[in-house]
Formats: sequence, C-alpha cells, structure tokens
Amino acid sequence: MFYIAKRGYKANNHYGGSSTLVCGILFLVFGLYNIFFGFFPFPYMGFMIWWIGMIFIVYIGFALIIKNIVKKLEKEKLNSENSKNSRLKKFVILMTKENPYKKEISIKMEIVRKSFHLAGILFILAYFGSFFLFPITRIVNDTIIIFIKETEWFYGLLWGSIHDYPYSKGDFQAVVDLTLFGLIGALVFAIISEFIRIFWGPEYSIFNFLTKAILRDKEYNAFGAHIYLITGIIFSYMLYFIGVVHILIVTAAVLISCFSDALAALIGRKCGNHKVKCIGGDIKSIEGFIAGTGSAFLIGLIILGPIYALIAALIFFILDFFPTIIADNLLNPILITIGILLSVILLGFPIGWF
Repeated sequence: MFYIAKRGYKANNHYGGSSTLVCGILFLVFGLYNIFFGFFPFPYMGFMIWWIGMIFIVYIGFALIIKNIVKKLEKEKLNSENSKNSRLKKFVILMTKENPYKKEISIKMEIVRKSFHLAGILFILAYFGSFFLFPITRIVNDTIIIFIKETEWFYGLLWGSIHDYPYSKGDFQAVVDLTLFGLIGALVFAIISEFIRIFWGPEYSIFNFLTKAILRDKEYNAFGAHIYLITGIIFSYMLYFIGVVHILIVTAAVLISCFSDALAALIGRKCGNHKVKCIGGDIKSIEGFIAGTGSAFLIGLIILGPIYALIAALIFFILDFFPTIIADNLLNPILITIGILLSVILLGFPIGWF
C-alpha cells in the first residue's frame, strides 16, 4: 500500500498517492484489530480465506488469459477495426492503443461509474432488510445453519463440531458480524483487481473489463474511487462494531457518501449551468452543490432528525467545496460519522425520531 502511494507521488498524482496512503494506514488499523481481537469468530475467518483464494484464482486466471492475448496481438498486429476480434481482444487493444487514464470522462461513463454508489442499498438490505424481507445477513446465517445440519459430516470434516458454530437462527449478532464480513469481502473482491491494474496494467484487470475500462488520471499508480469508498465505510462501520457510535449514524454517513456524492456529480455534469471555482481550483456547479447538500440533509433528516441532518449536510458541503488531496469518497463516510458522533456528545439530542 505504502509502495503504491510512493509510486503515485512519483507520478505526480498527489491526490491518488495521498488517498492510497490514508487507505494504507486504515488497512494497518484493520490488520491490528484483527490480530488482537479478530473480526469474525470461527469458522468465518476460514470462509474469508476461501473467498480470498477463489477471487485470487479467478483474477490471476483472467490476467493470464489476457497475457496470452497480448502476445498474440504483438505477433499478429491485429487491427482494432477487425470485426472478428473477440471482446477480450478489443478490450486489450483499447487499453494499449492509447493512454486509458483520462482527465475527463463522458457523462455516460460518469453515470456508469457512479452506479457503483448504489451499493449503499446493499448495506441497508444486509443490516436492516426491507419491509417484506429479513436482513440478508440473517437469511444467510439461517441458510448456513440449515445446510450444515443437513451435511453435518462434511462440516465436521472441515471445521469440527456443528455445536461450535457461533450463531443461532435469527441471531442479531450474526447480522452485525456478517455485515462487516460482506463489506470486507467486497473490498477483497475489488482490491485484488486494483493491485493487478497498478502493477501489471489496466488491460489485465477483470474489474476494468467488467466496468468498461472507466479510468481517470487520478487513478494512475493509485487505487480507484470504489476502494476509497469501501474503505471509508468499513472504518465507519467498525466504529459501530466496537460500540463507539450508533448504527443510525453510520447508516446516514454511508447513504450520504453513496447517494449525495453521486447525485452532486451527475446533476453538476448534466444540469450544471452556473459554475463556481472551489478552493483548490476545481470547477463545480451550484446545481451540483444544491443537489448533493440538499440530498445529504434529506437523508440525515429521515434517519437522524433535523439537527444532526444539518450537521451532516454541512460536513458534506465543506468536503465538496474545499477539495483536499485525499479522496472525498474516503473522507465522507469517516468524517460525517465522527462529526455527528461529536455533535451527539456535545449537544446530547436523541438520534432519530423515536
């Protein structure tokens, strides 16, 4: 992580280098917590190792396939206009024909890029469920219990007695733990591909292939925005996990970070007719500020109540108007969570409406 940050600085990508450096520090915190306290009870740490292994095999396998295609292209010198080229070949040609890292991307690509922010809905479904559905994590836990009871011999062969399984049916602690398991699993899914992109090249990244190779110059020798967002959300959720903050504070921070940021960017690009120069030199629009800050207040109002909603919206606006060399995708969930936590301590108003 720190080596990647150093590469970013050397490439004059201070934004990416600084953001990656902060991610590295947070990963160190995650690692130390896991060493001394452990994220998950047995056997879920083993399940995570399985997940990491499967993702690693798939990503390395894809990279080796691409390596073979690159060798063939070098020999055959295939033309990018050749309609017989496979989708993979066209992808490799696109990635290697010119610099894939762009300062500006089209509005269509911006929409695709911001669609990843819809993952905030998955957080809600994982922890809270919906009106007609239990939390996904509870359903997963109950399903696992049924499965291991039906295949007791197989589970016992791998993990020992089923009586040592840490949760019961409908266990709320399973919801808490498996939500964090899902967040870390999502980080693993994304970050292995990012390591491959940074060290080998964007054409070797299956995540790049699946997302239509949407890359910005800020991602050169640095992680992508989705890594920053997931990392920030994990840190915020960890504050709840260890009993520091209320889950509603984390929920508001996650939804604001996902939806308000995306809305501000899309409205600013699509409808932003009144431009304003931010501190730091970035050009944004008043329409984008209104959409982002307004939606941040609305989300906070629904979840936290009017006072804390105002504070959350103010933090979001400050981070949007005063751009730093650290990604707002990383800072938003963390600083909104900490800001509201401090406000609760200082003001003492109840959280939420009930």
